[in-house]
Amino acid sequence: MALEPGIERSDEFVVEDRLVTDVGGTIGVSVLSTPGMIGMMERTSSILAYENLPDGKATVGFEVCIKHVAAAAEGATCTVRSKLLEVVDDRKLRFEVEVTEGDRTIGVGTHERRAIDVGALSGG
Repeated sequence: MALEPGIERSDEFVVEDRLVTDVGGTIGVSVLSTPGMIGMMERTSSILAYENLPDGKATVGFEVCIKHVAAAAEGATCTVRSKLLEVVDDRKLRFEVEVTEGDRTIGVGTHERRAIDVGALSGG
């Protein structure tokens, strides 16, 4: 496995479409939803892992431990970062993840993924 602790990936995204919530109309504005934020953290971590795995391997997420600490308004540009912290038994990957808007932290935490054989998912 070519995954080494310390590798990182970051991507920018705009708070829009499926990433937005107004909490059922209760807050009067549209903001980055917690599930949307976590989805971006998982996506960035999975791409980071995939780019560094051998052919035929991918990852599936199995744990998120995230704090959503500030709002990001609809239309805001945010940055999502993922850093591989450790690899256990060549298959369990722990990432440090963060979403920021400028110098403000929007969300922070850890995410774990497990390396799998892609063929195992399709029964092949």
